[in-house]
Parts: sequence; C-alpha cells; structure tokens
Amino acid sequence: MLLLLKESDPDNVERVVKLRDYFVFRNHLCCVFDLYSINLYEFIKMYNYQGFEYGLIRRFAIQLLSALRYMKYLGIIHCDLKPENILLKRKDKSGIVVADFGSGCLENEIVYTYIQSRFYRAPDIILGLFPYTQQIDMWSFGCIMIELYTGFPLFPGTNEKEQLQLIIDVISMPS
Repeated sequence: MLLLLKESDPDNVERVVKLRDYFVFRNHLCCVFDLYSINLYEFIKMYNYQGFEYGLIRRFAIQLLSALRYMKYLGIIHCDLKPENILLKRKDKSGIVVADFGSGCLENEIVYTYIQSRFYRAPDIILGLFPYTQQIDMWSFGCIMIELYTGFPLFPGTNEKEQLQLIIDVISMPS
C-alpha cells in the first residue's frame, strides 16, 4: 500500500506520507519516511484541549478531505483515521499529512474485521456490517472535526456497547 501511495504521487503533492526507502534489519522491516512534527492529538493537548478556531479547522478539513479523495481514487481505506495518525508537517504551520496505513486495505481486498480506534469507529464496524467502504473513514473525519472544535472526542466510549449508546444518544438509532 505504501508503494502504491508513493508511485501514484511522484511529485509528493497529496496529503499522505510517502515511503522514501525500506530495508530489513535483524529480521525487522524498517521504513524510511520524511520527518514530520507532532500529531494532531499532541497539538490539541498542547493547547490544553481548548479546541481551535474555525479558520484553522477549515484548513485541516480541506487537506484531510483532499487526502481522503486521493485514497478513494486509489481504492484505499485507511481504517484507523484519528488525530494521532494525522501529522503536522511543521509545528508552526497548518500543513498536515495522513500517516499509519498499518490497518489500511484496498477496498476490494478487505482483510480485517476489528478495525478503527474506538472513539472514531463507525457504527457499521461496531455492528459488524461487512464489507465496509471508505465511508468508515468519512465517519472518522467527522469525529475528528468535532474534536478539533471542542478539544474532546465526540464519542468517548469505554467499550463498544457504550460507544454505540453514545452514538445513538447523539444521532439516534442506526437504520
């Protein structure tokens, strides 16, 4: 998947990490990427969970939607979109990249059933509805946008049952 992302964007204009090189050392696969700054969770924490103003959230949203459009074009589902997997390019700028495709899959090669970090997990996944699509990444996107505004996760369930109940309380019973 990392090679697909790299080969499909030779000019490095899309908002996803690019594999620069890889090698095996002591039976471990080592991947080389550009060095980025902190992730969005650390950025939120750095500002004491106060949330951000609309202008900054809008800049993040546009870039994240651009990355999601690119992944959809390639048929990639990230499967773990969350603030920890979105990196600032530089600490003093609003440029971001999506990272950590370790749970990701191609839409026609769905492998995992237990995916997405709980606070950002789509109801489809909680309810075991398969096959899933890129729509689960859009669910995570929405949860992230609210968190950037409020400073706190929208659905902070301690387990899947509580997670689903929080979703039902806010949105209503899933169809």
